[in-house]
Amino acid sequence: MHRVVLATLLGLAPVAAWADGFALRDLTAVEAEAKAALGDGFAARAAPARLTLTCPTCPGSPMIDVLVGRQADGTEERVRSGQTSLARLEEICQARSPECRVSALSVAPAVGWLSAYRMGPMAGATAVVLRGGDGLTIRSLADDAETARRHARALSDRLVPHIVGR
Repeated sequence: MHRVVLATLLGLAPVAAWADGFALRDLTAVEAEAKAALGDGFAARAAPARLTLTCPTCPGSPMIDVLVGRQADGTEERVRSGQTSLARLEEICQARSPECRVSALSVAPAVGWLSAYRMGPMAGATAVVLRGGDGLTIRSLADDAETARRHARALSDRLVPHIVGR
């Protein structure tokens, strides 16, 4: 009898872990929405866990990756509780790129932030959104910081409500 109860509980454990995560984990479902958020000229390649968008003819030559997966290392809880502040996230980012800046993203019920930085001759912006052990990462690269930041923010604003849910 105990084995049956234990097996049943163990069988439910993965479901419980996903229950508070993202509402949508298949990025192919948001490909058209992503292209619409960025405007004309973008080409997309979508797979369930990765959506890549490029526009070699656009100003700044942007390249963007949207990734969805698991992020169960405790970061979400530390950020949510305030144990890891945005200032601390910025310090960590500045250790790799001194001009890095981190700002909060309004993505409730998830938590999230946007970092903007230089990568050699290019600029990058990364949006990170965490909820219930699920992670969404939007990495935007471009020739200039404003383009990279604008695209990461536009995708975050447009896609997060679909992916995170309520």
